[in-house]
Amino acid sequence: MWSDELARHGQHVMTVCNACRYCEAYCPVFQAMEDRLAFAKGDLTYLANLCHNCGECLYACQYAPPHEFGINVPRTLAEIRLASYEESCWPNIMGRAFARQPSLTAAALVVGLVVMYLAARALSGPPAPGDFYQVVPHHVMVALFSGVSLFAVAALVVAARRLARGIGPETGGAVKPATVNRPFGAIGVALGDALTLRHLHGAGEDCTNAEESRGPWRRRFHHCTSYGFALCFASTTVAAIYHVIFGWRAPYAYASLPVVLGTIGGIGLLIGPAGLWAVRGSRDPELGDPAQRGLDTSFLAMLFLTSASGLLLLVARESRMMPALLVGHLGFVLALFLMLPYGKFVHGIHRLTALVKFARERRAP
Repeated sequence: MWSDELARHGQHVMTVCNACRYCEAYCPVFQAMEDRLAFAKGDLTYLANLCHNCGECLYACQYAPPHEFGINVPRTLAEIRLASYEESCWPNIMGRAFARQPSLTAAALVVGLVVMYLAARALSGPPAPGDFYQVVPHHVMVALFSGVSLFAVAALVVAARRLARGIGPETGGAVKPATVNRPFGAIGVALGDALTLRHLHGAGEDCTNAEESRGPWRRRFHHCTSYGFALCFASTTVAAIYHVIFGWRAPYAYASLPVVLGTIGGIGLLIGPAGLWAVRGSRDPELGDPAQRGLDTSFLAMLFLTSASGLLLLVARESRMMPALLVGHLGFVLALFLMLPYGKFVHGIHRLTALVKFARERRAP
């Protein structure tokens, strides 16, 4: 959580950077920093969530360790980001979950798998091959996932609103005129920046992995993960429309739209998390906060396992293994939903909020 020591350190780092300004062209963090005369808590929260952790500034900084100033912008902002996740979390009691991610992941997995097993046991008799709803009834699936999804969405919305209020009034100084004056215009600019990950590679063509080491893979794996997740969500939405409006029951044909969308998205959610995990292992540890390794790894593992179990179920849905695979896959999905408001997923919501504010503050050329 936030502490006076963290706030003082963040103010020290940003004050030195604001006096130096060598990195002013690197990314929005330094552009937004220059619009401020001082750095209150809200300013630090805003800058931390605006940071894409490209790492470019660390190796360009003349005050980085072993200099006595010890300026490490990527690590400092990573620590502040975690504090912002914890503080904006709802309900408040779950704030510490971000720091205890492996335990939360294990608990969510146990709950998800046990709940789905009990739901499957409610029926008697062997299910027909490929009939998912004889394993877990449709109304049971709808009740379980609707309830958990609504709670997760509510928690994410509350967290986003809390963050928006927290970074709004505490400017810490004079803010320059905005290029985008209309809210929807700012949202459009921010969405474009978020969907293209335009700021992930800093001032160069690729993201920094270590000093004099750059590559495009971190950005590409992020794209695989985010668009894979979006395609899986689209697949579920189309399947719900098929069932509710047209009365078409799952499982659907391999060439059907839900299956095609889910397959492509599932492959993206295999490649993306696995690639990000590999990239993290090769990156300079000074570019992040080592205390957050569990937060990152748990989310990547859950995405990978959810996708892998879904693709395996697709391949073996006509086999005797289908009931066990279905229960396992639905358990992973339920656990993932339970974790969404209290895991690394929130960084996307917070970063979009910061990008919207940056678009509104952007100075006209």
